[in-house]
Amino acid sequence: MPHRTASPPGRRSAAAPAAAVAGLRAAAVLLCAALGARPGRAQPFFPFQDPALPWHRRLDDLLGRLSPAELVLQVARGGAMGNGPAPPVPRLGIAPYNWNTECLRGDAEAPGWATAFPQALGLAAAFSPELVYRVANATATEVRAKHNHFAAVGRYSDHTGLSCFSPVLNIMRHPLWGRNQETYGEDPFLSGELARSFVQGLQGQHPRYIKASAGCKHFSVHGGPENIPVSRLSFDAKVLERDWRTTFLPQFQACVRAGSYSFMCSYNRINGVPACANKKLLTDILRDEWGFEGYVVSDEGALELIMLGHHYTRTFLETAIASMNAGCNLELSYGMRDNVFMHIPQALVMGNITLQMLRDRVRPLFYTRMRLGEFDPPAMNPYSALDLSAVQSPEHRNLSLEAAVKSFVLLKNVRGTLPLRARDLPGKHLAVVGPFADSPRVLFGDYAPVPEPRYIYTPRRGLERLPANVSFAAGCREPRCQQYSRAEVVGAAGAADVVVVCLGTGTDVETEAKDRRDLSLPGHQLELLQDAVQAAAGRPVILLLFNAGPLDVSWAQAHEGVGAILACFFPAQAAGLAIGRVLLGEAGANPAGRLPATWPAGMHQVPPMENYTMEGRTYRYYGQEAPLYPFGYGLSYTTFQYRDLVLSPPVLPICANLSVSVVLGNTGPRDGEEVVQLYLRWEQSSVPVPRWQLVAFRRVAVPAGRETKLSFQVVAEQRAVWAQDWRLEPGTFTLFAGGQQPGQQTRAPSEVLSAQFTVTGAARPLRGC
Repeated sequence: MPHRTASPPGRRSAAAPAAAVAGLRAAAVLLCAALGARPGRAQPFFPFQDPALPWHRRLDDLLGRLSPAELVLQVARGGAMGNGPAPPVPRLGIAPYNWNTECLRGDAEAPGWATAFPQALGLAAAFSPELVYRVANATATEVRAKHNHFAAVGRYSDHTGLSCFSPVLNIMRHPLWGRNQETYGEDPFLSGELARSFVQGLQGQHPRYIKASAGCKHFSVHGGPENIPVSRLSFDAKVLERDWRTTFLPQFQACVRAGSYSFMCSYNRINGVPACANKKLLTDILRDEWGFEGYVVSDEGALELIMLGHHYTRTFLETAIASMNAGCNLELSYGMRDNVFMHIPQALVMGNITLQMLRDRVRPLFYTRMRLGEFDPPAMNPYSALDLSAVQSPEHRNLSLEAAVKSFVLLKNVRGTLPLRARDLPGKHLAVVGPFADSPRVLFGDYAPVPEPRYIYTPRRGLERLPANVSFAAGCREPRCQQYSRAEVVGAAGAADVVVVCLGTGTDVETEAKDRRDLSLPGHQLELLQDAVQAAAGRPVILLLFNAGPLDVSWAQAHEGVGAILACFFPAQAAGLAIGRVLLGEAGANPAGRLPATWPAGMHQVPPMENYTMEGRTYRYYGQEAPLYPFGYGLSYTTFQYRDLVLSPPVLPICANLSVSVVLGNTGPRDGEEVVQLYLRWEQSSVPVPRWQLVAFRRVAVPAGRETKLSFQVVAEQRAVWAQDWRLEPGTFTLFAGGQQPGQQTRAPSEVLSAQFTVTGAARPLRGC
């Protein structure tokens, strides 16, 4: 993946040679003059506007010119509704800036159209950091293009800025959590790899400027409940230090290493202390251990809730003191004007917050704006040239389609149900039924951009492009499926040669502030499926699922009347086009998505939402009973074979890395992609560890009848265990390589290879290597 070349927030730039500085300053003055910018105006030209100076000198100058009252407003006006934007400073030529922007998979909630890419969990199912990078980069292009337009017309309302509250890096630790769809699944390593790609893709590769700034959230130990059985706004996540360090933090550290400019602290308490007032989290771990130099923004209203929800403080003044001293830089309020950080002046008078600390909290805010190019001549920044023609471009629409195709997971395919043969379709009747068959709004999920309607393809609209006679019956008019027309479904399915049933959840059932109560298909959806199967009378039935949290589809998995099941997640605008391509198995559309989270076999495998132990949760700590579908599972229209797994060296010193190679062959009749997965098992550990852990993966295209040799490296850090600190221990380890986890009951036909290696030497802290 591309590496971020911009220095992290606050780092001092090396002094440039005098001639180069003079040349850059002269060029900047000429650019400003040509553009009618600052030097040609009555507005004085301040050192912080001089692009030839190092960042730290520009920041020192800017911060030194702001009064305490102006500094307070910069940290107190982080967002939403009437609380934003951060106000201008006219005497310094500083414009307003709105920090409240969502970029999870497109320019979400912003005024105007935007390309809608598949929901984050679907992107995770693609197991492709490269795809996530491209989606994030396209998202940043549209965010920047629209921002340029908004700034030109003086519009600074919500979702017009360049600083994104994305990606979401919480672990999908519970199948019923309403926000599972926004995550990258249940595995910290997968989430961390995709986070790295998202951050680098969003921020871009320019050596001086970032296209948009990333913000990793929700930090930390945040994964439900939303509202069942208690409210997220007052919840205390009681977590063991080992689970915190090994499950809830690693992907956020990957975000720091990727160069993210910000973090968002979460609503919940962590072992009694609200995340946004948690010094251990925001200072000791984030800044002191990991070296983060950016800013921390509160979740919307999280600072007010420290008092109003958690009752951790008694006044907004106490809350301001606690959160700012803990490490919070910016308040995203519920729209209040007299919000928590507006009480900082009183804390300054009392001495509970120092003026230097306030300046330190403001510093990364303006550093971010500098790196976005705000205080340089626009002609220096190539991103300033992006305009609205970049929004919904053909390239971005094609990427949305590609991403949807790559996200689909084939869960079942018996008797060659899929792919359908295009040459057999003319004259055939295809029925598309269910509440997700022709309802655009249910296909997007939460935090979705809004594309022009002409670019939205429902399953029905997409399948109508096939050379077949397509009929449609919703059965239910909305996902909760509380009112069901059996006759409508039976009539369509009974007259069809092929039946495509479209079921799922949507934001009516699972979303922010809305958990599910069980794994069941909502309302009468299972009855709808059973009626369609009965009416089809042995003719092919294909089940398409549109959901994030796992569903109990055990009846469909077991029943021979359902020939194929395809997990589509929330594929957004290109849903119907992608479905058509995958059902026909067109070139590049052989399904290769893999589940980014475990699907339990029933509610008896679902532990309580509010219990934050990892025992019995996710594939890393699952119980002895098999799930319905395991993490990493997915089928293909072709078959793969693995051979010649080689570990080098088989005996290695405590701090050394392990090289791995394996040969992958496509033994089936079609070109296809395989997701190669490497898992590590500790055979002797002094402390509790996962039963095994994903340590590498790669999505690989292999033509039919061909082989490819793949090489990986498992670094020493991936063997580390938490024992009051990260430690490396000697012993025997097993490395598994295949297209899935080892030893699964529901599995792809390919084998999983294994080999052991030995680590020698004395145990030592990881930081000692």
